[in-house]
Amino acid sequence: MSRYTSGISILILFTAMPAFAHTGELAGGFISGFLHPVFGPDHVAAMIAVGLWGAILGAPAIWLLPVVFPLVMAFGGVLGILGMPLPDTERAIAGSAIVLGATVLFALRAPLWLAVAIVGFFGIFHGYAHGVELPRGVNAVTYSFGFVMATGLLHLGGIVFGLLAHWPVGKIAVRAAGCAIMLAGMAFLLGIA
Repeated sequence: MSRYTSGISILILFTAMPAFAHTGELAGGFISGFLHPVFGPDHVAAMIAVGLWGAILGAPAIWLLPVVFPLVMAFGGVLGILGMPLPDTERAIAGSAIVLGATVLFALRAPLWLAVAIVGFFGIFHGYAHGVELPRGVNAVTYSFGFVMATGLLHLGGIVFGLLAHWPVGKIAVRAAGCAIMLAGMAFLLGIA
């Protein structure tokens, strides 16, 4: 075998899709659950804002808000999977970007119980949307694990960026991110984005 054909063979191996010998639930459920929040700009905006706000508030909010959101979101996901009605879900999700973006923009120093209540309230709607959009035939547990994992990573991204607020220029960047999230939420609400 020549170097040329060996190189092509290796490239073909790297581009091949994995074969799943069993049901594929872990891949299909986990992957579709993981990608759902990542490819939903309304979800991304709100989830990053949770991390940003937690970083602004400091301990214990820096870890408590990103824990509360996915826990409550999982509960909302169960409501969606069960088909329970939850009115105005899309407006609440857009509203979450507006409210959470504003908390970052204005560096709102809310009491911990209020910050947890705000994050939890919006978490229910985000989870509900994930649950309602569960693809047919996908394992709900692995799907939920995927969307909770992606949510946690988005929160972590917000926290890391939010820690820049310890420096004057970073504070401006973090507040600008809050403003961008708030404006994006308004665009989602108006159906522009």
